[in-house]
Amino acid sequence: MNTLIILAAVLVVLFVIGFVFKLLSETEVTGITAKPKYNYTKRRYLMTRAEHDCYKLLARGLGDQYFVFAQVHLPEIVSEKVPGQKWRPARAHIDRKSVDFVICDKEGISPLLAIELDDWSHNREDRQERDREVERILAQAGLPLLRITDMEDLVNRVQAKLGASEHA
Repeated sequence: MNTLIILAAVLVVLFVIGFVFKLLSETEVTGITAKPKYNYTKRRYLMTRAEHDCYKLLARGLGDQYFVFAQVHLPEIVSEKVPGQKWRPARAHIDRKSVDFVICDKEGISPLLAIELDDWSHNREDRQERDREVERILAQAGLPLLRITDMEDLVNRVQAKLGASEHA
């Protein structure tokens, strides 16, 4: 009987030691406070200079009629919860994808148009494959996408695309 009690006590002690060791391996303990495993700093800018310039044009040209949102992840504008589909893998497929801008109406903040500013990085093969998939996803969801390579006459192109999508 005493042997069983001693064996149980040893197992409990080993379990506690293992648990504490696991905690220590996830964070470094310095004194009373735990040091986090990862550290972060605030980014200096939310957007690249080209994205910022584009945003200023969009906000000035559309700000009275629409909201302009920057750096929007796809799960915020399309839903993966489609009948007959496993939503977790569908969510994982779009989880790390985003568009540069989304134009929304002011009444319900409904997405009306997605905008991608195609800079030099969109020339890479892997990026082109990603772009085709984002285009497919947005088309399937019924959200128009405007791809731009320059900002010449940008506001008029956006308004034309918004007008075309309202009549579709």
